[in-house]
Amino acid sequence: MSNFNYRFVLKTIGFLLVIESLFMMSATIVSFYLHEAAGDAMLISSTITFFAGAFIRLVGTEDFPKPIGKRESFFMVAVSWIVLSAFGMLPYYLSNSIPSVSNAYFETISGLTATGATILNDIESMPKGLLFWRSITQWMGGLGIVLFVATILPMGGNASVMYDAEVTGIGYDRFRPRISQIAKRLWLVYIFLTGILVVLLWIGPMSLFDAVCHAFTTISTAGFSTKQDSIAHWNSAYIEYVITLFMFIGGINFTLIYFFMKGSAKKLYQNEEFKWYVSIIILFVVIIAIGLYSTGKIEGVEKAFRTSLFQVVAMLTTTCYSTDNIIGWGSFYQFLVIIFMVFGACAGSTAGGIKIVRIIILFKNSINEFKRQVHPNAILPIRLNNHVISIDVVTKVLAFIFLYLAILIFSCLLLSLSGMQFENALGAAVSCLGNVGGGLAEIGNTGSFSEVPTESKWYLSFLMLTGRLELFTVLSLFMPAFWRR
Repeated sequence: MSNFNYRFVLKTIGFLLVIESLFMMSATIVSFYLHEAAGDAMLISSTITFFAGAFIRLVGTEDFPKPIGKRESFFMVAVSWIVLSAFGMLPYYLSNSIPSVSNAYFETISGLTATGATILNDIESMPKGLLFWRSITQWMGGLGIVLFVATILPMGGNASVMYDAEVTGIGYDRFRPRISQIAKRLWLVYIFLTGILVVLLWIGPMSLFDAVCHAFTTISTAGFSTKQDSIAHWNSAYIEYVITLFMFIGGINFTLIYFFMKGSAKKLYQNEEFKWYVSIIILFVVIIAIGLYSTGKIEGVEKAFRTSLFQVVAMLTTTCYSTDNIIGWGSFYQFLVIIFMVFGACAGSTAGGIKIVRIIILFKNSINEFKRQVHPNAILPIRLNNHVISIDVVTKVLAFIFLYLAILIFSCLLLSLSGMQFENALGAAVSCLGNVGGGLAEIGNTGSFSEVPTESKWYLSFLMLTGRLELFTVLSLFMPAFWRR
């Protein structure tokens, strides 16, 4: 540990807190503009966060003496999300809007990890400044907090290690510029799409405030709403189709979106994961729409199609908005929802879950195993987008999926021991590990996590962090071998 670059960790976390305080100040301005009593608490919170960040950054002012390794990178990325959540909960706690520390922290880390699980049962009663802050946390965390730092803070070769520690998936398309340039371009795409969505929602029945908040939480595939009934509040086909489109976009690898906007549409259309993503959506939208219409659960062909399309995209992209109570559809549809929550969308997107690219590799590897039974000496490489996937990558994918499922099983058992019913425990574990937000039974897509035991909320907060950083970044910190020189 003597060569651990703690100054780098402190400097970066301090910088992140300063950035968080500026975002928090924007919500403070909204609160004061609307003459809300919570404005004072938000101003105090943003001030505390700013000076804490400035002090921590000052402690780590020494230039980085050498490129950082995975220890510093993994530790910094994991701790930064924990620290930002601790300071991010201050507006809720100091304003007494969420007077419980466990609830306030749960709500904040759910926002920053773009999970969308909430403890609120009367969202409309919350001050708008806090609802704005709640939406900003999801927008900040959607693409990646550390990725945002890489666009501003010069890090040299360190940025690449941090990028790998936070960005989702098994790999990414390399740009010619360095990682800081990649981060800038991805964030420009992110901001551009957010702005377009704000305008489109504002044209519809949403107010400007609601349009901005929902643009933040849609493009980040996170799911916080300013209404207790979520998107169903507006009962608008226009709103549902617009949000569906942008949830779909949010579930695509942002690198591919960047290339698409640059005129390289072939990279998107020829991408194998994208093809699977579209195919899964089409298949299940048709199945569910036919089921809902034929059983009379939803009247009208267009309404059945729209509801099916919205909910399939919302669950697969782990956004978890709702326009209807999925729990009331029956056990068959709930089973499909669990599958969507586990799968997630594309790697490199803002969605959670295992990611479709890993499912593709698992599927192709399983097919090869059948072929090896007949041709044991055959060399059968796994190809993705016409590139051979190395054995190391396949092994890591298999290990990831095993760990993911093992953690789900362990989490269900642990949550059940706390007194939660099995359906609630299963839904909560899948929801938080996959950064989805919804659940089953009482904590379904129209419910909340308010009645979850306090100790379980802390564990679920850990699950949200672990899922957002894709298991290895967080779990590696608990391995003694990871800290050896």
